Amino acid sequence: MRKTAFITGATSGIGMATAKLFAQNKINLILCGRRQERLDKLKNELASKVDVHTLTFDVRDREEVFRTIEGLPESFQKIDILVNNAGNAHGLDLMQDGSVDDWDAMIDINVKGLLYVSKAIMPRMIEQKSGHIINIGSIAGKEVYPKGNVYCASKFAVDALNNAMRIDLNEHGIRVGAVNPGLVETEFSEVRFKGDSDRAAGVYSPLDALQADDIADIIHFVVTRPYHVNIADLVVVPTAQASAYVINKR
Repeated sequence: MRKTAFITGATSGIGMATAKLFAQNKINLILCGRRQERLDKLKNELASKVDVHTLTFDVRDREEVFRTIEGLPESFQKIDILVNNAGNAHGLDLMQDGSVDDWDAMIDINVKGLLYVSKAIMPRMIEQKSGHIINIGSIAGKEVYPKGNVYCASKFAVDALNNAMRIDLNEHGIRVGAVNPGLVETEFSEVRFKGDSDRAAGVYSPLDALQADDIADIIHFVVTRPYHVNIADLVVVPTAQASAYVINKR
């Protein structure tokens, strides 16, 4: 019987790459995001390989999250894998110069959004006594870097929640683990710098940054281990990156 994966932030980057790789490996998909046209395009691309259902919502909207997930069609009610991928960074400023709106966006999406989606899905996994939750964290959740402040705080929270989920769900036989990437070349920096593509490009150049496909490959490896194996916490960085702020750009 095919498994079903629920992926947030599926309209770009790691989420989209993971959806494509899961489809190649015959995992049915529930794809979530805010951009319906991208979800439609992705569904059309993957529907010949697996069953695909799309949900358009903002993870920050608690009522919408619960209502939308509760309304899943019968054939998508059983969720085997949850990939909590939706997240963002806004701004790169000293704390005293930071935007409160940016802070709210990062806390609401990276922390509260992850909690809302997990809360909606965990009872299903508890009832079926199986499931696998993958939380996409960041190296920023392991060490604070200059001007990272609130973004780092949000990812430290993801790290703590990942550990807490694993402890609290242990008695129910549910696997929980995190994948924590370093520099991954996606739309991430363009969002952080609010559309400044030149500044965003400078984050990844000149070095061989990780690609979304690299992280998707790791996520697929994690979820395909024998069920008695749980990869609880994994950090992956490009070879040129030694830590959150030690990067060889020569």
